[in-house]
Amino acid sequence: MTTSARATGTEFLDPAILTRIGNLEFIAKAVVEGFINGLHRSPHLGSSTDFAEHRQYMPGDDIRRIDWRVFARSDRFYVKEFEADTNANFLAIVDVSPSMRYKGSTAPISKLEYACFLAAALAYFSSGQRDRVGLATFDHDITDYIPPSAKHLRQVLHALDRAFRAGAVHSPDEASVAASGFTEPKSPNPAARASMLPAMKKLSESVRRRSIVLMISDLYEDPKAVFDSLDHLRGRGNDLICFHLLDRDEMDFPFAESGRFVDIETGEVLPLIPEFLRKQYRALIESHTGELARLARERRIDYARFDTSRPLSDALYAYLGAREHFNRVR
Repeated sequence: MTTSARATGTEFLDPAILTRIGNLEFIAKAVVEGFINGLHRSPHLGSSTDFAEHRQYMPGDDIRRIDWRVFARSDRFYVKEFEADTNANFLAIVDVSPSMRYKGSTAPISKLEYACFLAAALAYFSSGQRDRVGLATFDHDITDYIPPSAKHLRQVLHALDRAFRAGAVHSPDEASVAASGFTEPKSPNPAARASMLPAMKKLSESVRRRSIVLMISDLYEDPKAVFDSLDHLRGRGNDLICFHLLDRDEMDFPFAESGRFVDIETGEVLPLIPEFLRKQYRALIESHTGELARLARERRIDYARFDTSRPLSDALYAYLGAREHFNRVR
């Protein structure tokens, strides 16, 4: 994609502007339409162009998909359907654990808000591609599950809206540095930190039809444990995408004043002098994300890290690229 292709409609991809819109369904529609307006490509966005079958024309169908040769023979309107139209399930898995509620000093929205915007936009986009869409949210366990269906877009958006409104945003003066697991001493209440494994095990029993599965999380867990958890879904033949969300403060550690740093997951309080730890912290973050990327490559899982202050288009392009890859290899 060229830079110019991303210019049109990007005002609806800016997280700072999206926070001014109260309706999540409208946000999803605005983001997707703004994104599509910025694309200089065919109308089959993310879809396979391998013909699958005809079906009778229904009001609201794109007239460009009418097969006029069939009309000439039968005097009836039929539209063409493609492999991705008939075969794709899309399931978004959103981490709603406490660390996702963190909002840094310069961020327009929290990681959880960003995740909800992104999941809503991709569900809306996928539904427009005639995919069956579903959603799972998790903390220590599955907190909400909507199985993929052609009729479940509205339910998915409502569930995301509930998650969005339930998450109280944590302020930057209680930074979630310790949530990364990179600091010592260890948490006095490690059981309070969410693990992906129980939720992914349970979810794998429900996802019985091959799907495109998108995980959205800050991945504050040991990298091997993350992908061991995802193996339960990968083992059923699903196509996995992993979007790693981090606040800019969590990547740069810009804090200047000494103070309390609170682990949002466990409540552990650590007194720190930032200037003495900044270099070490940044090295540990890079090591952590590097290991996540390495393990994802080994398992052929698409992995991408995103700064939540950046426009949603970054994540939408990454999803579209992964989806096109999956469609080619099916």
